[in-house]
Amino acid sequence: MIDLAIIGGGPAGLSAGLYATRGGVKDVVLFEKGMPGGQITGSSEIENYPGVKEILSGLDFMQPWQEQCFRFGLKHEMTEVTQITKENKIFKIYQNDGKITDARSVIICTGGRPKKTGIKGENEFWGRGVSTCATCDGFFYKNKEVAVLGGGDTALEEAIFLTKMCKKVYVIHRRDEFRAAPITVEHAKSNDKIEFLTPSIVEEIKGDNHGVTSIVIKNTQNDQIRELELPGIFIFVGYEVNNNVLKQNDNNMLCACDQYGSVIVDLSMKTNIEGLFAAGDIRIKAPKQVVCAAGDGANAALEAIAYLDSHHK
Repeated sequence: MIDLAIIGGGPAGLSAGLYATRGGVKDVVLFEKGMPGGQITGSSEIENYPGVKEILSGLDFMQPWQEQCFRFGLKHEMTEVTQITKENKIFKIYQNDGKITDARSVIICTGGRPKKTGIKGENEFWGRGVSTCATCDGFFYKNKEVAVLGGGDTALEEAIFLTKMCKKVYVIHRRDEFRAAPITVEHAKSNDKIEFLTPSIVEEIKGDNHGVTSIVIKNTQNDQIRELELPGIFIFVGYEVNNNVLKQNDNNMLCACDQYGSVIVDLSMKTNIEGLFAAGDIRIKAPKQVVCAAGDGANAALEAIAYLDSHHK
């Protein structure tokens, strides 16, 4: 029996482990099948984390987190968690090697991932001109032209955000109609820095050793091909949260989730299941920023400490 199981080793999970162990919880295990760090380790540059003045790769940025977070006794179980259940007041952590670990409390930090499109060149230039975060990468394109692919609220909101630093933003969508809220569409269309290219699709993303140099788009009505010379494209075609561990044998979820599968939490990262917390990109309304995920993890750990203190062995 362990006191706290943390599922996922990104910024939220590592921060939760740091705050829980330093806060006096004795048996804390981080379940992460690979080396901790999370999807941010795939980023080529990070320059907006408070207090870190150097521009670092995601891998270099996360490396000292591991040393710091394991300093106070956090244990790492290098295995994949397949399911979490709760029987009476005890959580059961099922692992892919057949092992089952009992835990008094759990923090879910499994995150999520942006959906990819399969466009030619997308994988090749991922992180080198292909981005899914305007807040993270928009500044790199100051006074330059960029493209946004997508037709939902996130795509249009991020396009509007990019106009604050970019010279021009092309919004590419396969339909003339948008899934975004009417008021968001109105704001985007009234922005003179945004040009809509609909109904169109991206056929190819081109580039060189330095990154993206242009994108090839096709109008789906008349098949007209156009190549836009620009250094960056932001893709917003959906986001998938990694919530499979919460699925029960009856196909219901262990805790309440919204229509997109994100875990519903309050401001303390509490779910509707006592002793179960969620932090980082797995939760509703996650900003998907490292600093926010770290704050979530710390918050969840503090609440887990309070929960464990109120439920003595």
